[in-house]
Amino acid sequence: MGIWTVLALLRGSFWRLREHLNVQAAGKSLSEGVVAVIPARDERETIEATVASLRAQTGVGTLRIVVADDESSDGTGDAALAAGAEVVRVGPRPSGWKGKLWAVSAGVAAAGPAGSYFLLTDADIAYAAPDVVRALLDRASEGFDLVSVMARLRCESFAEKMLIPAFVFFFFMLYPPEWVRSGKGAAAAAGGCMLIRREMLERIGGIAAIRGALIDDCALAAAVKSAGGRVWLGTAGDAVVSLRGYGRAGEIRAMIARSAFAQLRHSGWILAGTVPGLVATYLLPVMLLLSGDEVAAGLGLTSWLIGAALFAPTVRMYRAPFWTAFCLPVIAAFYLEATVESAIDYWNGRGGRWKGRVQDSR
Repeated sequence: MGIWTVLALLRGSFWRLREHLNVQAAGKSLSEGVVAVIPARDERETIEATVASLRAQTGVGTLRIVVADDESSDGTGDAALAAGAEVVRVGPRPSGWKGKLWAVSAGVAAAGPAGSYFLLTDADIAYAAPDVVRALLDRASEGFDLVSVMARLRCESFAEKMLIPAFVFFFFMLYPPEWVRSGKGAAAAAGGCMLIRREMLERIGGIAAIRGALIDDCALAAAVKSAGGRVWLGTAGDAVVSLRGYGRAGEIRAMIARSAFAQLRHSGWILAGTVPGLVATYLLPVMLLLSGDEVAAGLGLTSWLIGAALFAPTVRMYRAPFWTAFCLPVIAAFYLEATVESAIDYWNGRGGRWKGRVQDSR
């Protein structure tokens, strides 16, 4: 129960989801120029919707859309061009670069000197309200050099309703948005939607400064903070949404396993500490509840209910069934298994698999 009490009271109120980008409150039209850079590898299914949603943005001086076509084989570049984006074909990737970051770098270079800000966004992200970019600029005008929004992930299938809200819950538990805003905790960002000041990107040495990072969003946030910049992280409701679906639990497990061990710095020792930590936090309360001892069962039940109560706001935000909040121990076990799988994949030379590439191996 002590663990959950600390999480509830001393972890930046991460579970309240109070850092929110209020798109409806976006102010007057702004004169700043923005260049949206979209790395895309075999994303024909979503790229047209992403480009169209950006073209519909209002209230900014200029908004260029540059799609960096990363050796796609499905006509992604042609689809992006037809949708109204500029397209740059990404050349062979140099040693030491992650594929996505090499594509982002190519898009930034193609933009030239235009724009005071870069909007680094993914090929499956749709901007469902016309004032999102203006709202991001409004937030940046408060003194933030990097503003990022956790896109609302798709939550339609049974697997998604069970497992996707926890992805956001765990991420914000690791990186409480209030701590990110205040600079109290580790810097973090959500890679699907990141607005960065051009001056700051140049100050940190450009995308090359994080070229080898698998978790590139948090690496970018850390670089900005190290350079004296300020970072904001939050949510935007239905205004920024991911179009990528995960119909089956196996697809979600693969998504988690792609980067979980990188989050642990590829350390077997940290993994060895993480496993019992997760067991004590999420599974031990259930074990105590079933122990047969009245005191232990009471402590276990109280811990379980506190965890469900903290998880409930995220479940509600994703419109998942309320009862899934009480499934947090089972969900945590799923994430724990995926984390162990991530370590095994890394050690076996199969880590970070994405679109035919192995990006994270020993």
